[in-house]
Amino acid sequence: MSAERPVVAMLLYPGFTHLDLIGPHAVWSPWAEIHLVWRTLDPVATDSGLQVLPTTTFADCPRDVDVLFVPGGTGTTTALLDREALALTAELGATARYVTSVCTGSLVLGGAGLLDGYRAGTHWAFRELLAPLGAEAVAERVVTDRNRITGGGVTAGIDFGLTVLAELLGEERARFTQLGLEYDPAPPFDCGSPEKAGPELVAQVRGAFVGENGKMEDAVAALAAARSGA
Repeated sequence: MSAERPVVAMLLYPGFTHLDLIGPHAVWSPWAEIHLVWRTLDPVATDSGLQVLPTTTFADCPRDVDVLFVPGGTGTTTALLDREALALTAELGATARYVTSVCTGSLVLGGAGLLDGYRAGTHWAFRELLAPLGAEAVAERVVTDRNRITGGGVTAGIDFGLTVLAELLGEERARFTQLGLEYDPAPPFDCGSPEKAGPELVAQVRGAFVGENGKMEDAVAALAAARSGA
């Protein structure tokens, strides 16, 4: 590990959301040694069809990292059912200085046994799936509990990334990066959280997630049963 240039392992998997990863990657890449990790070096398709090239494999990924990061996405179910991906996540998370995620990536951390007794965030539509995996769901954009730092849905990745960077290299470096990225959000509509959006819009968006939510529920239930020995 390096205090001056932290080592970061960012897990990839088919169907992750590219913005979950790109937000923190944009924040960290000037300052950190980043490894994009997948089983092979073949391109990994995100849930929007964009393809990302891994930089290292499961076998070759450094085991001694400062930050383990897992993105979320509609492919989270695939990651939850991937024993090799969960095993690597558990291995890296056991020694990483910071164990982190954005969106439903926290479910993968939970599935790997890394959130037992920790407060954690995730996308608002999937918060109820954290408890069966041992975590306490928190409705905050970035949740810090000891060395676990988890972000809410998708766009929380930049807020999350800056929070982690401040932990790693200090607030001054994080402030420099925020200004360099001109991160000064001013959304055109004040409906970016269920509390602000109103029940009708929340119901519409939740309905769009019904199919994926059901798949994740099944995967989480299977993992929870395995954890309890059922």
